[in-house]
Amino acid sequence: MLQYIISFIVLISIVVFVHEYGHYYFAKKYKVGVTDFSIGFGKELFGFNDKYGTRWKICAIPLGGYVKFFGDSNSASQPVSLTKIDKKYHSKLLTTKPLYQRSLIVSAGPFANFILAIFIFSIIFMTVGKDVTLPVISEVNKNSPAQTAGLKSNDQITFVDGKKIESINDVAYLISTSKNDIVKVEVIRNKQILSFNIKPEKKFVKDSFGNSIERKLIGIKISPLKDEVKRERMGPSKAIYLSVKEVWNTISMTLSYLGRMIAGNESANQLGGPIKIAQISGQVAEHGLVPFLSIMAYISISLGLINLFPIPLLDGGHLFFYLLEFIRGKPLSEQVQLYFYKFGMALLMTLMFFATYNDLKSIGLF
Repeated sequence: MLQYIISFIVLISIVVFVHEYGHYYFAKKYKVGVTDFSIGFGKELFGFNDKYGTRWKICAIPLGGYVKFFGDSNSASQPVSLTKIDKKYHSKLLTTKPLYQRSLIVSAGPFANFILAIFIFSIIFMTVGKDVTLPVISEVNKNSPAQTAGLKSNDQITFVDGKKIESINDVAYLISTSKNDIVKVEVIRNKQILSFNIKPEKKFVKDSFGNSIERKLIGIKISPLKDEVKRERMGPSKAIYLSVKEVWNTISMTLSYLGRMIAGNESANQLGGPIKIAQISGQVAEHGLVPFLSIMAYISISLGLINLFPIPLLDGGHLFFYLLEFIRGKPLSEQVQLYFYKFGMALLMTLMFFATYNDLKSIGLF
């Protein structure tokens, strides 16, 4: 349990620091005053003031962080009315900056998370290497969709839905994320190329860490071709390209899942919160540094993406306000923004409650 807690704190602190530093960097670039740079919420445990007057601090609740700008009424960057700020300090306010500067400052946090993920993946691909193990079917389950369609043992899977299989991990990923009811699987059998149309079935299975997850399955077991596990070290340019591709695929998969969930075609049971993150980070830490860094990259992508959702209090909510300001030619009134902030707070609390409930249910407390 202690290892889980320590792993979670280390992981979330790094991811949050990078996110908040993105905001901080562009705020300083455009001469916006920054009063607080906090990792965690609640009571301050320790901290210091830099020469610019920013309080850098670590707080007791390690579930996020914030950069508080000069003139903000709270850590969510809800601005105080200009009438309450002395005019000689207006130049330090975020609200007085041009629209493009405000947009860059707000969006820099999420994009810093994407850059962190690209950096981590690139380092892994250049040092340890990227998995390029080719898959072959070692077993076809009886009465499974794969057997019904005609797949057989020793078939080498080459394409799923027209996408080339470059790693053994691609098979489950492409089947699980397919948007089609029927998945097209191409194989090589006795030097012949064959194609099969298969309708996957949804089942709850255990992942490599023992967690129950729902996946689309066709009923096969795969193993490395000729029992050869291969990792290929990449040069910098290819590693960065593949890292960007991995980040994009993760974003696309997440958005696709959320879209299906909203449409009622996907269970919401996979949504997790801090307990789930702590559990997974502790489990991967037991498997070594590379798995831990990998999960850090995926958590970083998730944090960046979630913060871009157009929910008041999140970065995406501020960007939504800026979009409306661009369209209208003037910002929303303070009263309207206040209503939006209250709505955003209620929505975020509801989502957090639901995610925590899923976490507790997954570990058997409900």
